[in-house]
Amino acid sequence: MKTKDNPEQASFHEYTNSAGGWGSVKALASILTQERVLGAGTRVLMKQNKPQGFACVSCSWAKPADPHMFEFCENGAKATAWEITDKRATPDFFAAHTVTEMEGWNDLELESSGRVTEPMKYDIESDRYLPVSWREAFDDIGARMKIMDPEKVVFYASGRASLETSYMYQLMARMYGTNNLPDSSNMCHESTSVALPKTIGVPVGTVTLDDFEHTDCILFFGHNTGTNAPRMLHPLEAVRKRGVPVITFNPLRERGLVSFVNPQSPLEMLTPARTAISSQYVQIKVGGDTAAVMGMAKHLMAMDDEALSSGMRRVVDVAFIEEHTEGFSEFAQAARDADWDEIERHAGVSRTELKQAAETYSRSNAAMLMYGMGITQHREAVRTIHMLTNLLLMRGNIGKPGAGICPIRGHSNVQGQRTVGITEKPALAPNDKLRELYHFEPPMKKGLNTVEACEAIQQGGISAFFMLGGNFVRAIPDHGTIEPAWRAIPLTVQVVTRFNRSCVIHGKTSYLLPCLGRIEVDRQSSGEQAVAVEDSTGCMHGSRGMSKPASDQLLSEPAIVAELAKRILPFNSRVDWDAWVADYSRVRDAIEATWPDIFRDFNDRMWKPGGFQRPLAARERSWKTPNGRANFISPRGYEPDPDMPAYAPGVLRLMTVRGDSQFNTTVYSLDDRFRGVWGTRRVLLMNCEDIRTLGLNSGDFVTAVTVSTDGIKRSVSHLRIEPFDIPPGCITGYFPELNPLIPLAHHALESKVPAAKSVPIRLVAEAMEQA
Repeated sequence: MKTKDNPEQASFHEYTNSAGGWGSVKALASILTQERVLGAGTRVLMKQNKPQGFACVSCSWAKPADPHMFEFCENGAKATAWEITDKRATPDFFAAHTVTEMEGWNDLELESSGRVTEPMKYDIESDRYLPVSWREAFDDIGARMKIMDPEKVVFYASGRASLETSYMYQLMARMYGTNNLPDSSNMCHESTSVALPKTIGVPVGTVTLDDFEHTDCILFFGHNTGTNAPRMLHPLEAVRKRGVPVITFNPLRERGLVSFVNPQSPLEMLTPARTAISSQYVQIKVGGDTAAVMGMAKHLMAMDDEALSSGMRRVVDVAFIEEHTEGFSEFAQAARDADWDEIERHAGVSRTELKQAAETYSRSNAAMLMYGMGITQHREAVRTIHMLTNLLLMRGNIGKPGAGICPIRGHSNVQGQRTVGITEKPALAPNDKLRELYHFEPPMKKGLNTVEACEAIQQGGISAFFMLGGNFVRAIPDHGTIEPAWRAIPLTVQVVTRFNRSCVIHGKTSYLLPCLGRIEVDRQSSGEQAVAVEDSTGCMHGSRGMSKPASDQLLSEPAIVAELAKRILPFNSRVDWDAWVADYSRVRDAIEATWPDIFRDFNDRMWKPGGFQRPLAARERSWKTPNGRANFISPRGYEPDPDMPAYAPGVLRLMTVRGDSQFNTTVYSLDDRFRGVWGTRRVLLMNCEDIRTLGLNSGDFVTAVTVSTDGIKRSVSHLRIEPFDIPPGCITGYFPELNPLIPLAHHALESKVPAAKSVPIRLVAEAMEQA
């Protein structure tokens, strides 16, 4: 495996095969061999996403009650191999490398060191991490945090911690005295959590796997399913084989939404057979979603007005609108008044394409709308989600079989963490129940979200930053301003499985606390333990580890949280942290006591095949909004960025993406076969005409510079230009390598999600720059 990123020697050639197929089989064999777990990995994968097995540690797509023989996708298998790897980052590894040396390594090189096996503490004199006992680590961390102002301490949670760990973590933070509980949702789907409660009264999607069997139309917006949730391709394949149209809106023609070969079908694997996933692919400009949806709504209203005048069947669902919604008249008039020329300019596609999509949608009786971070990571993300909901409400497509909205969450339990209290917003925390159950006064001051925590770090206002998993320093924007400030934090603590960028960019005192992975056997004093997670469709699942732990020095995440809690909190007879660690079912009892409506009979139901569903009022057409109705919300224009008019001369809209061999900040390989990129991540993929207009050539090297007004120069140098099928004025490159280009203030209005999908940049040819 090549780990050195050398863009000069990289190759670029179009990948014409479908998603899945022999390409996925080859990638699976490659990752198992690379991590030296070919035999063990094959056995473990047979239990992935199965009843009585373990929930995938990567994406959060739904787990079926009747699973396939191989109920894992290519990227899920890579995540599993990454966790059960035979590679180890032992004290000998840390003794051989200074932290300064490792700062020069890329993300793949850092994580390729393997699983961290013992707790480590940074030693400034040797510039190395040195082994430390668990007791010494906890005693020192606890002593430091116990005298800190709780409002200056941050408890970050990545999306993979279980429901049990997350519950304990939020309780510890609140008993400590803070709501500083930013999480990975702040960086991805917080826009969903802000937008949907205003329109349909719930913060999550309404679609379940059963709806795929009843739908007769699917709309996709801003999601690369073939890389980020490949198991969804199975229900999509079934939908397409019965003739259901799938209309995709995306700036890039992603392979997984073009065609799919099912690796579990001998017929498809041994013949040229493939399933065309999208029946219509609308290749909109970056940030053009609001305009595109308004174009569809405008045509639907024109069709409805014509039907009304001719006495034909209405196109909009009048009965549903009158009984269940508010604001339709205003929205309908806004759609009628919308200007087609303006819509086409902002969407980047013709009215003919949008009318075709609207007419297909109008013929459906039950339609689902799916979207990903191509929607949520924009300045106007909340506005766009309101528009998506408007489109569904027009035809009554919320709260009936085969219909609904489906935000496709990323990390494996990021939605579940919110369900059990990981939130910086006290209004969303179960404070009354916590007060009743544990006899303490929960803090009522709003805590810091991800962007606000970074702002506080920039200002020197954070005393300690505790990371429950993840790779926070790498995932956030504005590296050039955040990383120097991060080094001044008095204490940083990271719960880790593998070494990553956040380990080498550290505070003055820094600890690495290695934990058991979800796939590993977790044995406590009462026996082997299991945990639970929530998937993207609001279903809860049990997960049981089955692989031998990477080291006998590892502690479970609940044990780490409990040991810290015992050192930073006063004694509370209502919380027996040791008993909770001994038997996780007691934590689930506590979760049930806190949310009895959601988690009724939690321990009895956690192994139900397919999971048990959380109740969602919108599925029953009950609207938990202030006015008790589902709400149409008319948009404020179509610009993707209110502070930066779209597509100014010389300005390109950068869309950061993940590669085929990547999950979040974890990079498994330097190749991205679906986009035809081999051997590098230091690349910008551009429209051919833009390359010519800017006087560049394929293979040139440029520096990307952010267009901003704050006086701070943000740039990433030595990026190779290559032509790609992307709309004019748009450009794409890889996350997190291009995160230094994203100003911290460049975030979604209302939700504060970093707007990584629409960053205004200019390119400077490196020869010109040197001159």
